Amino acid sequence: MRWWGRLGRRMHRAALLLAVFGAVIGGLAVAGLTWWLLWWVLGAKAETPNQVELTKIALSVSAGVGGAVALVVAYRRQRDSERGRFAELFGAAARQLGDEDPAVRLAGVYAMAGVADEFSAPVRRQQCIDVLCGYLRLPYEPDDGGNHLISRAETAQESGREVERVYRIRHNDREVRATIVRVIAEHLRPYGEASWSRCDFDFTGAVLENADFEATEFRGRWTTFARARFVGDRSIDFNRARFTGHHVTFRDATFSAPIVTFDNAEFRTARTTFDGATFDSPWTSFARATFAGADTGFIGARFLGARTTWRAAEFQAERTSFERATLDGEQASFERAVFSGQRVAFTAAQLYATAVTFEEAELGAAQRLRRRVTREIDFVGAEFHGAVSFARSTIAGRTADFREGDFFGEISFVATRFTAAETHFDRPKAWVGVRFDWDDDSARKPASVRPNPWPPVPEAAPAPST
Repeated sequence: MRWWGRLGRRMHRAALLLAVFGAVIGGLAVAGLTWWLLWWVLGAKAETPNQVELTKIALSVSAGVGGAVALVVAYRRQRDSERGRFAELFGAAARQLGDEDPAVRLAGVYAMAGVADEFSAPVRRQQCIDVLCGYLRLPYEPDDGGNHLISRAETAQESGREVERVYRIRHNDREVRATIVRVIAEHLRPYGEASWSRCDFDFTGAVLENADFEATEFRGRWTTFARARFVGDRSIDFNRARFTGHHVTFRDATFSAPIVTFDNAEFRTARTTFDGATFDSPWTSFARATFAGADTGFIGARFLGARTTWRAAEFQAERTSFERATLDGEQASFERAVFSGQRVAFTAAQLYATAVTFEEAELGAAQRLRRRVTREIDFVGAEFHGAVSFARSTIAGRTADFREGDFFGEISFVATRFTAAETHFDRPKAWVGVRFDWDDDSARKPASVRPNPWPPVPEAAPAPST
């Protein structure tokens, strides 16, 4: 590899020579421009200089060029010195993070954060953050996080024989990981001494215990919590968090702490993704959260805890999708939520919770708002089981489609305002327990609500095969 080192030194010298050459040319160009301005603007006249004056001019130009060269060399030397210092501090902090002693690892967390604060260049700061996030992505079992063991032995049967496996454990690692999360969160809050908000954060597959990201702001291009596991005995807190970068994803993440809160959170990214996420917490709340941008997705997400709420949330994204989402548990609430994008989809969603409410919600932007008119509200193939209420809600836009729905339970559209140009309930799979204002008098049904005649007739069940 000697040739590689020689090549690197040659490139370094070549870069320095180019910088010096550029400084010389730049100095001469400035001198020429200055003389031209004096001649053209101020009317300075050129006279034939004598030998002494020529010497003075030559010495002045030489001094200026020499000064420029000295500045370039000093700048390059300073930059190389900073690079070396960064490499030294970064390497020392990384070695501390890899130490077996948890106290040394804790010191490594603060050392790495200090390096990120001192070297504010985006690339260097991002390197430090990547190391901290990478630590959280390392394999970790919460049950082993607080013990003092350095290894664990397990016995298993293989081919009729007992085989003992020994697993090494980073003992007392819980506090180290909690410190990393706390340090990151502190640098993402407005009052932080040095802001890391513009950096990218990759928590893919990380295990995050009792994570507190309250009032943080993620402004980096990518913020990734894909496949992350949010666990703990207290809460997962994203209250008032702001995501304003290009893309944020919680794809396939799992939430199993007692409380998960995204209250008043703002998702103002081009794309926000909770696709495939599983919420198994007794209480999950997106109350008053705002979802803007091009896409907001909860496709295939599962809400299995006792209570889930999006009360007064605002879905402003051009496309909002709960396709194939499962809402289970005791209660799921979209009370007073506002859906104002071009397309809102609950296609094939499973509304299985004991009580699901869209009461006083606004599904679709009104026709009078021409610039924000909602083209489609899509509940095609959705399953409405249990008590589902759209009471006092507004269903607006161009088309609202409930075709092929499975209505079986206590489903209420009492006092619902159907202002969409067309609303379809054709070909339901089942039509049991559905109530409308015009149940006693179909003549009161708005002409925009179909089918005609009313009520819809469920599709005939397929004949049993013989």
